[in-house]
Amino acid sequence: MDVKVKHIKGMHFQAEGNSKTLTHLDTSTVAGGSGMGASPMEMVLMATAGCSGMDVVSILGKMRLKYTRFEITVHGDRAEEHPRVFTDVELVYKFWGEELPQDKLERAVTLSLNKYCSVANMIDKAANLTYRIEVNPG
Repeated sequence: MDVKVKHIKGMHFQAEGNSKTLTHLDTSTVAGGSGMGASPMEMVLMATAGCSGMDVVSILGKMRLKYTRFEITVHGDRAEEHPRVFTDVELVYKFWGEELPQDKLERAVTLSLNKYCSVANMIDKAANLTYRIEVNPG
């Protein structure tokens, strides 16, 4: 796997991987950026949720479990001193639907986090990675 990251201006960079999809990285205006993209640390949290989310969708599909909506929110706490790595990361898996079996949701999430999601497994080596599942009606 290879990626190319090109400097645009200030703290704004454009990244391109094998998929040829362009992604913008930047930092907030408060931190000297122009706000034209997500920060690298935001991207790490997004990648964790995206990786695990793809696994969960695939696993629930194989279980023939139907839901009406699925979202993941992620909160990361960072060290006070440099390097400001994540110390704690919590994923909240939010499902909407009728009669969603908690055991199947739990199985899909734990398979993702413990076996399939490479990003979550890397994060878990550096930070305390935890999760919660929320089930909402309809």
